[in-house]
Amino acid sequence: MAHDEPRKRSDRRSDDDGRTRTVTRPLRLALLGCGSVGSQVVRLLHEQADDLTARVGAPIELVGVAVRRPELHRDLGGYQVPAELLTTDAAALVARGDLDLVVEVIGGIEPARALILSALENGASVVTANKALLAEDGSTLFAAAEKAGRDLYFEASVAGAIPILRPLRESLAGDRVRRVMGIVNGTTNFILDKMDSSGTGFAEALEEAQELGYAEADPTADVEGYDAAAKAAILASLAFHTRVTASDVYREGIAEVSASDVASAREMGAVVKLLAICELGEGRDGPAVAARVHPAMIPRTHPLASVREAYNAVFVESEAAGQLMFYGPGAGGAPTASAVLGDVVTVARNRLADVRGAGESAYAALDVLPMGQTVTRYHVAIDVDDRTGVLAAVAQTFAEHGVSIRTVRQEGHGDDAQLVVVSHRATDEALSATVAALRTKDFVRDISSVMRVEGEES
Repeated sequence: MAHDEPRKRSDRRSDDDGRTRTVTRPLRLALLGCGSVGSQVVRLLHEQADDLTARVGAPIELVGVAVRRPELHRDLGGYQVPAELLTTDAAALVARGDLDLVVEVIGGIEPARALILSALENGASVVTANKALLAEDGSTLFAAAEKAGRDLYFEASVAGAIPILRPLRESLAGDRVRRVMGIVNGTTNFILDKMDSSGTGFAEALEEAQELGYAEADPTADVEGYDAAAKAAILASLAFHTRVTASDVYREGIAEVSASDVASAREMGAVVKLLAICELGEGRDGPAVAARVHPAMIPRTHPLASVREAYNAVFVESEAAGQLMFYGPGAGGAPTASAVLGDVVTVARNRLADVRGAGESAYAALDVLPMGQTVTRYHVAIDVDDRTGVLAAVAQTFAEHGVSIRTVRQEGHGDDAQLVVVSHRATDEALSATVAALRTKDFVRDISSVMRVEGEES
């Protein structure tokens, strides 16, 4: 459908007394998906219709809801969805040509990508919560939105209700962001928090998370870090004006985090968190982007250390604004729907004014650093023979790889002992090589734990 000319937004009608008034037609919205998030979007559109009309400047009319099984979605929180709005033909819905907005909350790569591209091509602006698609092929979506002259907004794709993407995209557009570090997966934060507070192991904490509904029956995407890696790619892309995909993000999950790791962190005044870290580093040819997701120890004095249970938080460091913290519920139907509706209001206002919001900003086109060149610190627990000269030999091994030791603590006595070493900052490549070399030493019985350490180094 051609949409070079804006659709007629209003007409003038005469009242009974002969006076004329301007009537703004409703903005037509279609919803793709009606699960935990989509159903809450429908509820909020219905319950807050008058407020949304006042905020936008025109009514928002829900004209279609694409679902797999219509019979399951007719009663949403007491609101009866008219049967004629429900359809199983999502492709036909987005291609109808009279839509102003399409909200996509079905997730996954396909058919979501094809549906979003069709919606843009047929003249609708799009609001999506699809982190996986944005992290894999966001450039295609942004290019389609640019070509169509339409908006693509996606606040709900990272950290649920927390407003973090728009501050990066707009509020901090005049600043230079140096680092973004966050807890962006509620499932893993609940598990690690439970391990820290109760001393349970990973398996027990995961089972409790599943019983309480914080973890899926198949928790792989969460506990292996895939979910957080997709979000890290989006955060890095916005913060550093560079295209970063999920495949660019180094990823480790939390399945190997043990109760002893958590206890060791506690002894050194730290806590273990799964962190998404995006930062500017120095590549071989100048500034570069580093993006990684992995468990790490952070000091209990760090603002992120106090983030409990299934909550999310993102810590931003920029040159002019300094340190900023964004905190709140990172998942759930209603919180995520709140972020979706915030984008809907913004996009609807843009449609009325016939303007576009901010598009993709990838002008910097920085290289992405491999993990080996990223600078971090290590916590290493080494089971060794308890004999003279072992500590000196361990220190020598670190020195041979250009890594200095910040602290060392010895535990145990008798035939064997454990050395707990925390390094100063070095490249991950050097740190990893140090650990590999230690494994070959005859006085080392086992490397029982290796974990990165983040936060301020005193």
